[in-house]
Amino acid sequence: MSVKVLRLLALLWGTFQFAAAGSYEGYKLYEIATETIAQRNALNALAQEDADKYNFLSLSRLHTQNARVLVAPAHDESFQAELRNQEIPFELKNTNFGRTIQTEVLQNRMLRQAKPYNGTGRLGTERYYSHDEINAYLDDLATRYPTRVFVRIVGKTYEGRILKTITITNGDGVTGKNVVFMDGAFHACEWISPATVVYAIGELVENFEAHAELLQAYDWVILPVMNADGYEYTQSASAFRLWRKTRQPLTLNGVTCYGTDPNRNFDFHWMGKGASSNPCSDIYAGPSAFSEPEAVVVRDIMHSLRDRGILYLTVHSYGSALFYPWGWGPELPDTWEDLHEVAMVGADAIRDYSGSEYEVGSSTALYGEAAGASDDYAFSEGFTLSYTMELPHGGDSGFDPPPSDIDRLVKETWAGIRAMGKKVTTKYPTPKQTLS
Repeated sequence: MSVKVLRLLALLWGTFQFAAAGSYEGYKLYEIATETIAQRNALNALAQEDADKYNFLSLSRLHTQNARVLVAPAHDESFQAELRNQEIPFELKNTNFGRTIQTEVLQNRMLRQAKPYNGTGRLGTERYYSHDEINAYLDDLATRYPTRVFVRIVGKTYEGRILKTITITNGDGVTGKNVVFMDGAFHACEWISPATVVYAIGELVENFEAHAELLQAYDWVILPVMNADGYEYTQSASAFRLWRKTRQPLTLNGVTCYGTDPNRNFDFHWMGKGASSNPCSDIYAGPSAFSEPEAVVVRDIMHSLRDRGILYLTVHSYGSALFYPWGWGPELPDTWEDLHEVAMVGADAIRDYSGSEYEVGSSTALYGEAAGASDDYAFSEGFTLSYTMELPHGGDSGFDPPPSDIDRLVKETWAGIRAMGKKVTTKYPTPKQTLS
């Protein structure tokens, strides 16, 4: 790739990089409810052809799913003209996204100062917690429940932050049980993801009696914050709130871009469809598979659990969906009916609990190809079931549920996770190595 092309890519991406390093002041947020497949196809084409102008925060393949688009002031008139030309209906949701996001980030910062976590007791649902606070909570659980909880340092991020897993058992000392592996915060801006995973940890450990059946034949291994560098970056200033990637820089021919999409960095159909080779892109797959130390950590955990891993669940936002392999292409695994069955149990439980409707299907069918993702990799490495769980949207962008929504979202999501866990323990009750 020539220096000229690299500089052009960096310049084109500057519209959104500026928002991540400067301000969202004056950016407008639109919601688009397409009514036909033709309209959705036209919208998809617009997203691809004008990726340098319009930041599509969500864009499902399903025309029934609303899309959200963040538009810089310089491109607002052309955006509206494009939609009118294609006869695509739209609604202006926010006339100054920058002010809104600044208020929300400051609100969470004030809540943190007003209610600091002192390192003991359960984390609440009144605000979003930092990576250090979450790690402190894991350590506190290990101290308070030494026979049932085990915390392990599993690696470091590019910037040197310590990544920890918590292994939750029922304390009977039996080894070789099947395993559920769950992680959160792959994408930095998805704050509700680690909040949900931390709530699940609290239920499994501190409300053990209510969920003992989930731990009878299974251990749960959980990594609550995978992309800790990016997660902390989004909390440092409102201008960085929608940062998605890791923070490792890459310089090519004098052009420096930061971060890789960790969910395109896994070595299974790496750099396939739905991934970018442009280092400035939000879906950049990295200079090589497993170039990101955070992805290596998840890979190594998966390998260590290969003989016992039944369920892999990675929690993301947003989309109100449970999807399973494959994401690299339109094919379905031979066991897709089993994958669909367990996912439907989770979706049904969430609907029964709160009324929220989840879509269920393969990654490609629901969202299009996204090669190099962790759920595909886990499934290819022997996990019997593998899912990405996209939580409901919140706030204006969809990625910024206000603190007042945390309690509702984590509890309804736990209803789905718990139901899936119960189904898995009955569907696969025997240790994996003896399964036929």
